[in-house]
Amino acid sequence: MASQRDVKNKITSVKNIQKITRAMEMVAAARLRRAEQRIDALRPYADALRRMTRQAAQAAGAEASRLPLLKEHDSEERVGVLLVTGDRGLAGGFNSQIIRAGVRMAGELGEEGLQSSWYATGRRGVSSLSFRGYELSGTYTGFTDRPSYADARTIADDLIQAYIDGEVDRVEMVYNSYVSPLTQKVTHERLLPLSHATIAGEESEDSAGSSRDAETGPRALVNYEPDPEEILKRLIPDYVEISIYRALVESTAGFFGAQMTAMRSASENAGEIITDYTLQMNRARQAEITQEIMEVVAGAEGLS
Repeated sequence: MASQRDVKNKITSVKNIQKITRAMEMVAAARLRRAEQRIDALRPYADALRRMTRQAAQAAGAEASRLPLLKEHDSEERVGVLLVTGDRGLAGGFNSQIIRAGVRMAGELGEEGLQSSWYATGRRGVSSLSFRGYELSGTYTGFTDRPSYADARTIADDLIQAYIDGEVDRVEMVYNSYVSPLTQKVTHERLLPLSHATIAGEESEDSAGSSRDAETGPRALVNYEPDPEEILKRLIPDYVEISIYRALVESTAGFFGAQMTAMRSASENAGEIITDYTLQMNRARQAEITQEIMEVVAGAEGLS
């Protein structure tokens, strides 16, 4: 049995760790509230841009298929895979589930005879892919705690240029969408090419429901100046940028939610360990007292 001093030192160490996990939980909770506010402000804008792009594509008709970002390549050989992860860990399985989803997707693409070209945001994703031996075509780190639109634009420019130059024939994005502090959903979204089906908005159930309601109601007539094709040419890069930016913001909120939950669990587990160690220390103290009493009794009997 460990001595009383050893157990007491363990209790002190666990208490110090518990202070750190509680502090990290409070910091993550504060940052989560700010990230939720950014999501609430961004989602209506992103949905509105999607509707505008869809309407412009419908107005352009067959001419829309001539745009480079809407036109599919004649053959597919290489697929760009963008993984959105965090710069830091201590968030449970937040980062690892994205890595697993990306590697699983690459395996499925390999079975189809397609090669994967990797792009990753966040140090965790970059380091994990590099450790697995994958060659990365693009790495973006240092901003995942508070991503800006400029960060999304940098990523979008690289992906758009790679698609136009023929370096990739398709671009897929995998990220954690934010549902609640306890739930982050692994989401797969195709970024390029923006086929008519994608532009038409294969949206979530909620947004699809609101779209159906809007279609049944009165609709305003839209006159395009310049022509719809020119407007669509300007909207599509914005569509790609806002899709990536939304993924970054959703991932940030999901990360802080996962970290807050993980640190809360760690604090609770530390409390249980402290309770166990306290009982162990009490047993050790009781054993020492019993041993001393037995020695006193034995000494007294030896003198009598």
